[in-house]
Amino acid sequence: MLHFIRNNFFSIKNNIKSNEIKDIIKDNLINERFFSNFAIKEISSFNIVRNHSVLFLEKEIETDLHNFKTVIIITNNIKIFDNENYQNVLLVKNLKEAFNNIINSIFSHEDILDYHDEFDLVNNSYISKKALIHNTSKIFNNCVIGKGVEIGKNCIIKNNVVIKNSIIKDNVIICDNTSIGTTGFGFDFEKRGSTNLNPQIGIVIIDNNVHIGSSCTIDRGKIDFTYIGKNSMIDNMVHIAHNVQIGNNACIAAQTGISGSVIMGDNVTIGGQVGFAGHIKIGKNVVIAAKSGVTKNISDNSVVAGFPAIDINIWKRNIIKAKKNGH
Repeated sequence: MLHFIRNNFFSIKNNIKSNEIKDIIKDNLINERFFSNFAIKEISSFNIVRNHSVLFLEKEIETDLHNFKTVIIITNNIKIFDNENYQNVLLVKNLKEAFNNIINSIFSHEDILDYHDEFDLVNNSYISKKALIHNTSKIFNNCVIGKGVEIGKNCIIKNNVVIKNSIIKDNVIICDNTSIGTTGFGFDFEKRGSTNLNPQIGIVIIDNNVHIGSSCTIDRGKIDFTYIGKNSMIDNMVHIAHNVQIGNNACIAAQTGISGSVIMGDNVTIGGQVGFAGHIKIGKNVVIAAKSGVTKNISDNSVVAGFPAIDINIWKRNIIKAKKNGH
C-alpha cells in the first residue's frame, strides 16, 4: 500500500481531542455519541481508515471499524448514526461544511492564510527547507519545490516547474511549466466561492520512470493521493484531477482532461483531447481514440471512440450510416 506522512506536508496547527470536535461544528451539529476520548492526528477516507482520525461518511462502507477504536465518524446519515457498531459518531446537517470547518481547524494548508513555508534559493530555483531532493537529480531554473516534497534519484525537473505536496520517485522527467500537487477542484455547489473550498490535504505520488510533458497540471488528492504508475508517458497540456489513479505504462496524449477519482488500469492508451467524467473505472489494455468523451466504465481490452465513447467498430458503423443518410 502506498503511504505518506501527512504532517510532512500539512502541519497540525491545533491539537484537538475527539470530544472537542463538537465545539468546532456546534452550529451544524444535530446529535452526538461518544464512548472514548482521544487525540485527533489524522483524517481517514473510505479507502484507508487510520487510527486517531476523523472519518466523514455519507453512506455505509465495507471496512470493519471494530479494530479502529480511535476513529470519530462525522455523518449526515441517520442510519449510520443509529448503527451501534460505530462507537464515536456526530450527526450533522451539512457534511461538506463540517469537513471544511474541522480540517481547517486542525491542519495548515495553502488555501488558508496561516500556511507557511521557508525556502532557499538554489541554482535559480526556490527549494523548501523541508524538501528532500536526491543529489543525482537536476532542478533547472525558476522552479518552486515546496514543503515535504521528496524527489528521488536521477530526476530531471525542467524550467518553471512547481512541485508541492508530492513524492516523485526515481528517473522521472517533468517538463517546463508543469504544476504538480496543486489544489483539487473541490467545493460545495450550494455554497460556492473561495471561502467555501473543500480542503485538499492529500498528495501526488509519481512512480518510477514517468515522463510528464509541458504545461500539465496534476492535482493532489483530497485525503489520500493522486497516483501515476510506473513507466507512464504523459504528453503536454494534460490535466489530471484529484484522487485519480493511473496504472503502469499509461500513454496519454495532449490536452486530455481526467476528472476526479477516475481509476485506470495498466497499459491504457489515450488519444489527444479526450475528456473523462469523474468517478469511473477504466480497465487494463484499453485504447481510447482522440476527442472521445468517456462517461462510463470501460472494461478490460476495449477500444472505444466517440461521445459518449463506445466500441470503436460500432462507432465506425454509426459514422458510415450517418453519412449514408446525409448527415
